[in-house]
Amino acid sequence: MDLDTMSSDSRVHRPKESASTGTYAPSGSTAAAAVAPLLGALFGRQVPVRFEFWDGSALGPADGPGTVLVRSPRAVSRMLWAPGELGIGRAYVTGELQTDGDIFGLLQALHAAAPAGLKAGARLSLLAVRAAAQLGVLGPPPARPAVEASPHGRRHSKSRDAKVVSHHYDISNEFYRLVLGPSMTYSCGRFVEDATTLEAAQECKHDMVCRKLGLHERPHARLLDVGCGWGTLALHAARRYGATVVGVTLSRAQADLARLRIREAGLDAQVEIRVQDYRDLRGEQFDAISSVGMFEHVGAEKMGEYFATLHALLGDTGRLLNHAISSVGGSRMSRHSFIGRYVFPDGELIDVGQVVQAMERAGFEVRDVESLREHYTKTLRAWVANLESNWDAAVNEVGVERTRVWHLYLAASANGFEDGGISIHQVLGVRANADGQSLMPSTRREWV
Repeated sequence: MDLDTMSSDSRVHRPKESASTGTYAPSGSTAAAAVAPLLGALFGRQVPVRFEFWDGSALGPADGPGTVLVRSPRAVSRMLWAPGELGIGRAYVTGELQTDGDIFGLLQALHAAAPAGLKAGARLSLLAVRAAAQLGVLGPPPARPAVEASPHGRRHSKSRDAKVVSHHYDISNEFYRLVLGPSMTYSCGRFVEDATTLEAAQECKHDMVCRKLGLHERPHARLLDVGCGWGTLALHAARRYGATVVGVTLSRAQADLARLRIREAGLDAQVEIRVQDYRDLRGEQFDAISSVGMFEHVGAEKMGEYFATLHALLGDTGRLLNHAISSVGGSRMSRHSFIGRYVFPDGELIDVGQVVQAMERAGFEVRDVESLREHYTKTLRAWVANLESNWDAAVNEVGVERTRVWHLYLAASANGFEDGGISIHQVLGVRANADGQSLMPSTRREWV
């Protein structure tokens, strides 16, 4: 569906379909004809989905998964000034590009057709210049969308990390509720059955984390939850297992709501929420540490310091569970990428093999590694469904540009987990005592 409210005079006139090919072919001096060489460079000779333009012209198959609606020639101008992913992303955020149809199918078709490692090279830039000249949009670059981030300072310094975390999380707690649902959990659930609801999947995941950490075997254990979000895991550990929990986050909005939820649950004596950087944690000791959906903000250069800090905070036989998105060989969110500018500035996905090595170098004995990749696909699709069904309320909370960012980001991420381009792993480590005792269970039965 087209997620933006449109007046009647902005509807696209659909040109006559070619009976022989089932596609719309550009002709003459139409917008489609001007842009066709640029799309050819991006996707090859067979454009994978239908493109409809502001002047009523179109190209691409009529029977594909959906349509890309090019609402304004400014979309081409953005491609001129930022050829490739970033320019396309900016046009989508502003509404100059929109989609009609199955967002997952559209993105899958476009991704499959685009050449591997597509970069904004000279040829792409030249084609963008030609298209812009034909359309009369040569000129200064269009203003960047207001929701775009451009952080300054030393990468992964405390001050810069606080700013980029605020960019992503301090937008509206109500917006996150609309997307995530009542659990307020911004990490993948665990769907034990196909019919499992999102809420049940999140509770199942929280319980699995607690049991992997051995909280069911240690009454009143002291748990550190690094990147505690809105406090849902901390609440689960305190309620079900009697744990005493310290949760830390860099987001003041998250901390405010987490404290309110804890107060309403009557668990103030058991759960403390702090606005605190993990690097400032010292002089305390915990029985277990959870890090769920936070490690992506740490960075490869800080990974050793991160695990060394957490190792020092654990007592003997204490356990760490690190739950994080990963990619083979690792990847850094480039400042020229859509994700790097609009979603996770400075974010990094680290190869799970490197994570295991870094944990072991810090002194952990790694005891279990589990992938939840397919579970994240289901989680993200549920979040997209929530966003689409709450579209107007989301726009009222954070504006249409940021809502579009999230729609594209969540749908593309779901596809990434589905096709295996990215994954997610829980890595469980223990700090054995001087005699090598770990008190780990002999099998996974305790949490499977």
